[in-house]
Amino acid sequence: MADTYDIIVIGAGPAGYVAAIRGAQLGLKTACVERWMDADGKPVYGGTCLNVGCIPSKALLEATHKYHDAQHNYAGLGMTAKVSMNIGKLMEHKNSMVAKLTGGIAGLFKANGVTPVPGTGKLVSANLVEVTDAQGKVAQYKCQHAILASGSTPVQIPGLEFDGEHVVDSAGALAFDKVPQSLCIVGAGVIGLELGSVWSRLGSKVTLLEAVPDFLPMVDKDITKMVQRDLAKEGLDIQLGCKVSAAKVTGKGARAMVKVTYANAKGEATTTAFSKVVVAVGRCPVTDGLIDPSLDIKLDKRGFIEVDEQCRTAMPNVFAVGDIVRGPMLAHKGSEEGVMAVEVIAGQSTQVNYNTIPNVIYTCPEVAWVGKTAQELKDRETNSGTFPFSALGRAMANNDTRGMAKIIADKQTDQILGIHIYGQHAGELISQGVTAMEFSASAEDVALTMFAHPTMAEAVHEAALAVHGHAIHMVNRKR
Repeated sequence: MADTYDIIVIGAGPAGYVAAIRGAQLGLKTACVERWMDADGKPVYGGTCLNVGCIPSKALLEATHKYHDAQHNYAGLGMTAKVSMNIGKLMEHKNSMVAKLTGGIAGLFKANGVTPVPGTGKLVSANLVEVTDAQGKVAQYKCQHAILASGSTPVQIPGLEFDGEHVVDSAGALAFDKVPQSLCIVGAGVIGLELGSVWSRLGSKVTLLEAVPDFLPMVDKDITKMVQRDLAKEGLDIQLGCKVSAAKVTGKGARAMVKVTYANAKGEATTTAFSKVVVAVGRCPVTDGLIDPSLDIKLDKRGFIEVDEQCRTAMPNVFAVGDIVRGPMLAHKGSEEGVMAVEVIAGQSTQVNYNTIPNVIYTCPEVAWVGKTAQELKDRETNSGTFPFSALGRAMANNDTRGMAKIIADKQTDQILGIHIYGQHAGELISQGVTAMEFSASAEDVALTMFAHPTMAEAVHEAALAVHGHAIHMVNRKR
């Protein structure tokens, strides 16, 4: 039996490793259990996000965006270029970046005094964590508090089981060794659109089959119209209201194809052959085997652990954070929850503001938002202001004027309820919206704030001015 720890964290993804580091910073004796291990049995940190999610996907998105720009958009700036893409080199770049970041976490653990424990963790009592290593050896560790941060895994659909080669999950789609001639992506949500963008830019014919009839229903309706239009221009074939039922591999080797059977929006049965199929219909929490069934920790019908506003479970000394609890499955949300849980344990007053969680889709252009959409606020009296990037000097200079900024404010108080951006660097610009909403800013507050010129951020300023019909660089609808 090892020494007793103040905190044992199970999981070293963005929620878990951040919690472990913060715990050590606060002087708490902290250990972090991680089930992902390399060939030498050492833990691999960063979870899905750093290894097969957020970070590697952005590496591919950025590289393929530059490749696409060089092929199609440089001429408008007076440049001509002939470029080619080496997929092997691209994957080497992605993998080296991942290794650097995951290794960085190992360095942070060492510097802060976090004890790494390789293996699969299980909470067996209020103060005891059982860890099974790669060889099946079991060890037990005592703790005063436990933080569960085991993350999530891709959802599998009956009839479309992953085989690791022809029908793959999002991780598999980040590791193709060549460009598929044709690619079917089941699911046109955030992951599907980002993966589709990568391979479409590299020359694959990409079809996205989405079950729901509305495109990106969680995004403001004024934005989705432009996104769908622009992605179609980029070559993504997005088909809505399609129910996929089966995928069957035919042929062998280089001639292998996957026949996908689905019902289209009219209910008509359709079968189409593709080189590869990616299933990207969401993720589910990894909670199987995480908690001894005898413990008083409740899971909902979807497998999420039930917690209060500070991520405390029904057991007072046990917390759960990240993808295994309610709310969006976002790395930054999980990280903030991890910090909150540790600071609560340390006796500090802390809270996560779930009303100001930023969301970003890293297509080109990017889609970003914080707060409520127009459709969510349909029963509330609001004012809104929009400003198109087509009227923005910096966007013109950058040779990409697609998109807009939109601000929605309460009609009576003028408090900002939602900010929505579609365009270049929207993922960076949305931080202004998060800050404004965190401080309960009004649209007038943002309108009275000085923005640098010429910048993309000026669109946010003009949108705030437009809420009350005061935009300078476009004709106002309100007087």
